[in-house]
Amino acid sequence: MANMTKNTDSWFHNISKNRRVALRLFCFPYAGGAASIYQSWAEHLPSTIQIVPVELPGRGRRLKAPLVTSIPALIDELLSAIPPFLDAPFAFFGHSMGAVIAYELARGLQRRSRSKLQHLFVSGRRAPQIPDTDPIRHDLPRKELIKELHQINGTPEEALENRELMDIMIPILRADFQMIQTYKYLDDAPLACPITAYGGLEDDESPVELLYPWADQTCSNFNLRMLPGNHFFIRSSQSALLELLAAELHNIIVCSRSSSRR
Repeated sequence: MANMTKNTDSWFHNISKNRRVALRLFCFPYAGGAASIYQSWAEHLPSTIQIVPVELPGRGRRLKAPLVTSIPALIDELLSAIPPFLDAPFAFFGHSMGAVIAYELARGLQRRSRSKLQHLFVSGRRAPQIPDTDPIRHDLPRKELIKELHQINGTPEEALENRELMDIMIPILRADFQMIQTYKYLDDAPLACPITAYGGLEDDESPVELLYPWADQTCSNFNLRMLPGNHFFIRSSQSALLELLAAELHNIIVCSRSSSRR
């Protein structure tokens, strides 16, 4: 495996040297989320799949790193950091904001002709070409922002009631909300890799009709999988999601090995 530099290691600090890796799955968090939300996934997926939770600036082990407030700026940083870790077949998974980050990173790599991306998994996020009509949240006063977080139902109640924790979380949430709500889709060539979209059956933010248009973002295969739950079905239906994901990743590995023998 390529040597890690201090800079790139900070993004992908949980990568282990596993010579049995058949596929590396980079996982991008939702707004306010850290790499830790994906920590347990490795226990539920085959050992030949290496889970790589991506730690965005300003959270987790990168708490002191400056927050980023625009998708293009974040993608520029990732395009510099990720190449040393693309020495094995890889796929991307992103939930909500993370789906947009994964998609734009995939496009950036494809434009640079450096992509061997096997598959893009997007979860809980409308197709990027569909305008975001969600209310602007990043500049709300603190009390109103916390009220919004209650309604979104993505932050545990005990966290919302913990003032010290919210003092840390609110700047992160403001930056992430600004990043996703100022995102502007620019038309470009579709991705060469297949896309699978996951959605929650009770998700009002990203209903099924807003997920189907992800099909237009690939010139390969597209699949849509719906699971019980609201926008955070990634937690409430985690077992079912990981079961589907494991099956798709297994098929990717089998196809990749078959192609390499030809």
